[in-house]
Amino acid sequence: MHIAVTGSIAMDHLMKFSGQFAESLLTEQLDRVSLSFLVEDLQIRRGGIAPNICFGLAALGLDPLLVGSVGEDFGDYRAWLERHGVQTWPVRVSETQHTARFICTTDSVSAQIGSFYTGAMAEAREIELQPIAERTSGLDLVVIAPNDPEAMRRHTAECRSLGLDFVADPSQQLAWLDGPQIRRLIDGATYLFSNDYEDGMIRQKTGWSHEEILERTAVRVITRGVKGSSVEIAGEPRVDVPVAREVGRVDPTGVGDAYRAGFLAGLAWDVSLERCAQIGSMLASYVMEVVGTQEYRFGDTFLTRFDQAYGTEAAAEIAPYTSRFRL
Repeated sequence: MHIAVTGSIAMDHLMKFSGQFAESLLTEQLDRVSLSFLVEDLQIRRGGIAPNICFGLAALGLDPLLVGSVGEDFGDYRAWLERHGVQTWPVRVSETQHTARFICTTDSVSAQIGSFYTGAMAEAREIELQPIAERTSGLDLVVIAPNDPEAMRRHTAECRSLGLDFVADPSQQLAWLDGPQIRRLIDGATYLFSNDYEDGMIRQKTGWSHEEILERTAVRVITRGVKGSSVEIAGEPRVDVPVAREVGRVDPTGVGDAYRAGFLAGLAWDVSLERCAQIGSMLASYVMEVVGTQEYRFGDTFLTRFDQAYGTEAAAEIAPYTSRFRL
């Protein structure tokens, strides 16, 4: 299955704050907030939504295509991804801009404050999907993850014109997109991903009800934090999947990207949507246990933990694919 993942490519600067942000935020003065937090740790890690999803797919034995724009400083990152099974040849290299940067601080209750420097990501709008599809003899699925907004619009329009199935995942860009823009990104999507908070933003900005969104997308996937996730198809019962408990809670950065990677891997394996959500939750638990979005390793634990979380029958269904795992 040829899966192309479009989206941001960035380096993550991750910090930890021992207190709680909420204790320093005055609700009556949010219009003039001026704060700094003394952090205890700094980790510089590989990140960006598209590489995070691609890394997870490759870890599960697939050969995803990374599609995005970077700076000339991408060399070491490219080598890392290729060593782990990600195809990076579709990546565009800017002649003038640095690779994007994500700077994020996490407090003691896992609340986060982050900033994102766009850099070369703005040039992702120059990328065409058709040459990539031609070189691979066709794309089975295109993931349109948060990216330069114009690139997201262009990729979505090109998927429609080429008749390609696509995943709409506007998530982190929802705050910057208006209703008409969001409607254009999600209408007709084969899969629509969001968390429960983003679901509210989508409904508010588009003016569409939950039912109307279901009618305009083939499959709706909503993650709900510790409450698990749900998969919906119009006219069918909702499938709810509990979280796979993590061994330790270290850093939540990249958890959503890993969930998506696991879900997409399940689609490639042609298992049920319930199994797809379970695989996504399982992979997400590994990311929670480490600092960095691409630092997790399975060893021989994945199938055992999956069995413990979702049962022997579920584990037996995915067991044939674990021999392909790269971690």
